[in-house]
Amino acid sequence: MNTDAYKHWQELQVCRPSDVPLATPLTWLAEKHQEHADRLTNRLLPAEFRQEEQGTADDALAVLALREAIRRETDYGRGAHLRDALQLGATWNQAAAALDLTPDEARRLLRAWAEGQRHQYTESEERGEQPLGLTTEQHTAVLALTELADDEPATGQPETGQ
Repeated sequence: MNTDAYKHWQELQVCRPSDVPLATPLTWLAEKHQEHADRLTNRLLPAEFRQEEQGTADDALAVLALREAIRRETDYGRGAHLRDALQLGATWNQAAAALDLTPDEARRLLRAWAEGQRHQYTESEERGEQPLGLTTEQHTAVLALTELADDEPATGQPETGQ
């Protein structure tokens, strides 16, 4: 992201999660969320501590929409970063512990993420758009990770792509 994109982001009014452009950095989401949340909090302070700018319904809606966008981004990130950890040599026991899950729960999470990414790829391809998600080969490679034993690290180079 560049300076112009950041300036556009700062000026963007967010009323629903779909108002957030794809690939918006999580730090930008958190910053905008905090600005709205601060205004909402300000209206609850005793009069002598209040700032001039007080929260409105628009601020409350923005907080809801931004929290949902952050939740979706972090949910998506769980599968993607789980895949990365395993491809880079972490074991299922290590990766599951980082998520506070059992290895089997983490495997289910990765399978569900991979299925969603494969579905996204085929749908975007069918619409004639630049495919996003996992190719057949990438999907197969991710599913192969689920077959590793709990203490077995993956070997070889990580796959690239979504």
